[in-house]
Formats: sequence, C-alpha cells, structure tokens
Amino acid sequence: MSKINGNVEKVLPTRIGNPASTGFMGRSNQPFLTDVKQLRVQARQNIEKGALTPAYHGDVKQTIDILQTVLATEIVCVLRYTMNAVVACGLSSQSVKEEFIEHAKEEQGHMQLVAERINQLGEKPNFNPEGLATRSASQYTEGANLVEMIKENLIAERIACDHYQELIRFFGDKDPATRVMMEGILVKEVEHANDMHDLLVAHEGAPPLAK
Repeated sequence: MSKINGNVEKVLPTRIGNPASTGFMGRSNQPFLTDVKQLRVQARQNIEKGALTPAYHGDVKQTIDILQTVLATEIVCVLRYTMNAVVACGLSSQSVKEEFIEHAKEEQGHMQLVAERINQLGEKPNFNPEGLATRSASQYTEGANLVEMIKENLIAERIACDHYQELIRFFGDKDPATRVMMEGILVKEVEHANDMHDLLVAHEGAPPLAK
C-alpha cells in the first residue's frame, strides 16, 4: 500500500517482458518462473540426461546411493513377509498369513517404484542378492513362531518409518519427485506397522508398545 495525495493506493505485483511467457516479479525483482522460451531451449540441451533437467538440485550420485539402500530394504521386506506367509502355522494363523501376503505385495510395489526412480536418475537398480543384507536398513529375521514373526515385522516397519521420514526431510525441495515417492511409501509403512502392532496385541492380549 502507498499514499498519494492522502489516498491509499494498492500496489500490485509487476511483470517483466511478455506477460504471457514471464513470471511475476517479487520485491527482490527476481522472477520466480523461468521464461517459456528459456525452458524450451533447456529442454533441447543435454537430452541424454532424460528426466534430469537443470531444475533438479539434488546430488544425483548420493540420491542413487540412498535409493539403492531403500531398494534393498524393500526387497528384504518382500522376502521376509513372503517367507512368513508360507511357514506361519498354529491357531488363528490364517488371518495372519493373509496379512503377510498383502504386505508382501505392497512392499513389492514399493520395490518397483524405487527401482524405476533409480532408473530415471540414470542408474541401474541393484537387485544383486550378494550383499543385500548389508545394503538393507532392516534385517532379515525369520522368527521362531507366529508371535515372533509379527514382532520382527513390526520392528522392521518401525525402522523403515524412521529411516524414510529422515529421507523425506533430506530430499525436501531439492528432489520433490523422490520426496513425494518416499512420502507415499511411508504412508503404507505406517499402516503396516500399525497392522503388526494390532496383530501382536491380539495374540499377546496386551499392547507391548505404546501407540
């Protein structure tokens, strides 16, 4: 707002250049949108980089290294849930088996998403079983009985929740595509942790962990 001859006048944001192709100006006189013509030129440059454009502000190598770890974590989760679904036995085991199977399928979906993102960043996803356990944030622990299986899966999901929340904060605005992907995965991991907690309560009669 400014006063002219005692009257209040509202000052609106201004544009520079062609208003159809240029962004609004802020107080620092810096446009926050790139000119359309410049975007077209940039898109034609370095096309061998595929989806990586000048707007990407992340460290590509570091991001790939991180995602290879996430990929290994998801693979281990698929293997653990699948194995649990096969060998689970005892009273009330059928409903638990079904839960394990559902989680294995969802973890496989996460695995696919992460692998595709690694490919978009210009690297091959690492599916090599050699060294898989050391690359994974969670452990492959079988569990001696149904309750132990549920506990180990709950622990693994809690590890994933903590790890993925850290990664979401790390990627931030530097890599919104990877951040959004991780946010979607985190939502399901939180659901998985809650499912395992509920199963543990149902089989032990009292919640071992505070919700």
